Amino acid sequence: MLTARDSEVDRIVGLEIGADDYVTKPFSPRELVARVKAVLRRTQDAPAAGADGAEILTLGPVVLDPARREARAGERQVELTAKEFDLLEFLVRNHGIVFSRDRLLERVWGYERPVDTRTVDSHVRSLRAKLGDAAGIVQTLRGVGYKAEA
Repeated sequence: MLTARDSEVDRIVGLEIGADDYVTKPFSPRELVARVKAVLRRTQDAPAAGADGAEILTLGPVVLDPARREARAGERQVELTAKEFDLLEFLVRNHGIVFSRDRLLERVWGYERPVDTRTVDSHVRSLRAKLGDAAGIVQTLRGVGYKAEA
């Protein structure tokens, strides 16, 4: 994660939501390259993702295999765009927690400056349509944001 946010809380949250490393601006390009190489060494030494019972996320009827980027709603395979999958995975991993549109833009899209928050609404609408009967796991809290709940 490369960001201007440098407080301890931001670093902890970044690492807890899945970042392999956290680098703040300003940064040394040489240090950044060294950190990327270290992450690549760790991932290349690790067994192939999805093998040996890799992590599977389940919330209600929705099952996600992040390693294979596959989603199922009940028995049905769901074809999602990359960003729809990222959004659903983020919400499922953090189920029960409400995220504002701005926070989702920051966490899922990586935007640090204001952009149109309706892109989140558009992706949620499309995601719900594709999930069909399982769409109820993505809930709207009017005036606040979105959360995933079984």
